[in-house]
Amino acid sequence: MKSQKSFLNQDQAGTLYVVPTPIGNLEDLTIRALNLLKTVDLIGAEDTRNTKKLLAHYEIHCPLTSYHEHSDDSKLNYLLSELQAGKQIAIVSDAGMPGISDPGTSLIQQAIQAGINVVVLPGANAALCALVGSGLPTDQFYFYGFLPRKNKDRRQAWQDLNCQTGTIILYESPYRVRSTLKELKDHLGNRSIAIARELTKKFEEYVRGTVDDVLQWAETGTIKGEFCIVIEGNQSIPQLEEDWWKDLTIIEHVDHYMESEQLMSKEAIKKVAQERRLQKRAVYQIYHKIED
Repeated sequence: MKSQKSFLNQDQAGTLYVVPTPIGNLEDLTIRALNLLKTVDLIGAEDTRNTKKLLAHYEIHCPLTSYHEHSDDSKLNYLLSELQAGKQIAIVSDAGMPGISDPGTSLIQQAIQAGINVVVLPGANAALCALVGSGLPTDQFYFYGFLPRKNKDRRQAWQDLNCQTGTIILYESPYRVRSTLKELKDHLGNRSIAIARELTKKFEEYVRGTVDDVLQWAETGTIKGEFCIVIEGNQSIPQLEEDWWKDLTIIEHVDHYMESEQLMSKEAIKKVAQERRLQKRAVYQIYHKIED
């Protein structure tokens, strides 16, 4: 177990600051983020060209270095060594919160393992804006991000998403949004959804309705900008009055259905995953004792 006191003894150690940047409207940079970017020793940016525009707008003159999903280990090691030497470093993505469908996770994980303070600032995030603006339930939600590109992984993702009873949030590019909506209808049915595009910008737009409604809009509407797709959770999964299986291990739970309903392991695993609201792959690995 490790404990982090984020704001004690900062003079003796480096700190990694995770700084959200505006997703469209430059005025959404918080005062705290603005002041921090002015005072850190170095900024690690997903795309230095984009970040230079933001810094120029606010007259910030801080050294920049690129750090993105294709950066090699040498860049990661360089940033870690600078942090261990006592430097104060901020990481930013092109827009929104670093680490959420954006690079930054590896550096954050490595910094934590090295005992370096990681301080996350609150700020702009497209997923939460879209969720709240969708009009769909917000008490439980599942953020997935971008769907896989490979067909097999994509089919598995749709199966997993179909088990979610909470509201689902996806990211999608304008080039694939129509095809994704059609897949959504095929795999999840004609649910209530909302799509949000150009969030916080001049042409911000929400389209709310059923999948069929939004598909109809997609034939003539403006398909431009990054999209958030917010989807109603599965309301047809039976809600048991009590979790009768709560004292069973996952293996015992699967065996119960194999014995009592004469199911094959594949079908029993799927049923257990739905009842426990877990991904089928996770239940499969536990049942067959497969280690990650």
